[in-house]
Amino acid sequence: MKTLMGVQDLQARMTSGAQTILLDVRWSLGDPHGHEHYRAAHIPGAVFVDLETQLCAPGGPGLGRHPLPDADALQEAARQWGLNDGDTVVAYDASGNLAAARLWWLLRDAGFTSVSLLDGGLTAWRAAGFDVEGGEERHCVGNVHLSTGRMPVVDVPDLVDAALVDVLLDARAAERFRGELEPVDPRAGHIPGAISAPTTENLGEDRRFRPAAELRRRFDALGADRGRVAVYCGSGITAAHQIAALEIAGIDAALFPGSWSQWSTTEGLPVATGA
Repeated sequence: MKTLMGVQDLQARMTSGAQTILLDVRWSLGDPHGHEHYRAAHIPGAVFVDLETQLCAPGGPGLGRHPLPDADALQEAARQWGLNDGDTVVAYDASGNLAAARLWWLLRDAGFTSVSLLDGGLTAWRAAGFDVEGGEERHCVGNVHLSTGRMPVVDVPDLVDAALVDVLLDARAAERFRGELEPVDPRAGHIPGAISAPTTENLGEDRRFRPAAELRRRFDALGADRGRVAVYCGSGITAAHQIAALEIAGIDAALFPGSWSQWSTTEGLPVATGA
């Protein structure tokens, strides 16, 4: 299934009655009110997904702020969303899929391939003139069976051994990469050898992903065409968005789930600053 689904295609599916599970992953760093935003207005039929409790395990020093969830816990959450084997999932948020990509990546890693991101998310849906609704949506408990390990990942030892990763992309804002600003984690800077590649540059002003050819040019210029690619961000959330953008561009990439929040709290690991 394609990485992205357009709003017109989603509307056509909904009109035709094709089985589609819509998942709203409203979350952003510094805004804990995603569920309230969802209750105020969401795409009709969408179920709210709590990123902090359903798409992450508890974090801590040396683990990162948003570790990957346990496979059984993710399967139970997916069943609560109403997900069955064979369904088609469309995930979205209101920030260009910077949060929803975490759900996309987790389901792909769990072996569920019929999942797409709604290109442009809620912003594009509303811009197209389609209706939204308020309140809470719940589905009957599903029976989906999920596994784990289908998407490539790297961990701290893989990055310490530089031979295992050829290109390491840092998806955070450039000022965080340079060490000029660090609003969340205890140390500022970046993993030595990483290349600054802010996730927001994957999107146009309309919050849709840039065209595949444009994304390919971007990543080729960053060296992502020259070997094994891995991506990290602050805590492994927006790095999944970068992996989706790389997939659209035709490039496979591994996720460093713990990202900077794990690296910066692991004793003895070096930190670089500057451009």
